[in-house]
Amino acid sequence: MTKPFNRLLFGTAGVPRSTPGTSTCEGISRVSELNLDCLEVEFVKGAKMGLDTARLVCKEAEKHKITLSVHAPYYVSLNSPREGIRMMSQKHLLSSARLASEMGARCVVFHPGYYGINKPEEAFKTIRKGISEVVSILRNEGSPVIMRAETMGKRSQFGSLEEILFLCQEVEGLQPCIDFSHLYARKGEANSYLHFYRILTKIAKKLGDEALQNMHIHISGSLFGDKGEIKHLNLDETDFRYDEWVQVLKDFSVKGMVISESPDQETDAIMLKKLFYG
Repeated sequence: MTKPFNRLLFGTAGVPRSTPGTSTCEGISRVSELNLDCLEVEFVKGAKMGLDTARLVCKEAEKHKITLSVHAPYYVSLNSPREGIRMMSQKHLLSSARLASEMGARCVVFHPGYYGINKPEEAFKTIRKGISEVVSILRNEGSPVIMRAETMGKRSQFGSLEEILFLCQEVEGLQPCIDFSHLYARKGEANSYLHFYRILTKIAKKLGDEALQNMHIHISGSLFGDKGEIKHLNLDETDFRYDEWVQVLKDFSVKGMVISESPDQETDAIMLKKLFYG
């Protein structure tokens, strides 16, 4: 059983840029030096870490009291028209979750896939089937790792707030990763206290108040156009109202993990933590 959060943690997506080395263990040490609390291990190009390394990472995280999560490969596609790709995507998710368990990581974040030629409701059914099978296998293995479907920033991607919350309602044990930057980039709207308030209210209504006590959040600045997100930016380079966003998190007493995905991820993570606790 995963222990509940007692506060909101702030950390980085991957090894901080200021880390002298490039390994995950060195990244954990650097996160601790920066007085941050968590790190998302990036398997975005493949879950290639060996078991021995994963166990070393676990020990390093325990030593520094750093909470870990994992991001599964970007090329996961649970709605691919090709059955082989859908099956491989499930294998990538299972590999990520098994390594996450060895590392003592709490969860695995993943991108569900694109709509492609399917209507949104057809994509939903295919993705629901694929992730249900993954979650069932992990449950049978006794894995404590939580799978988290991420809200997505491109309009061609499955992953609106409503879709992700409905998917989590339909698949027992599945939880969301709420990327506020993606929600803003997707329609160019979610960028005020009222918008953020409505997002958290909707999460609580659909998944229960306890969901706000166990959140996994992504945040960064974002460059976007008519089709949605183009790339991540540092928060101060954009018009994202992160001060209002922080206030909403305070007002709802949100607990969990906030992962900065800005190019200069540690600077934004430190800034947000100071705003939240300052």
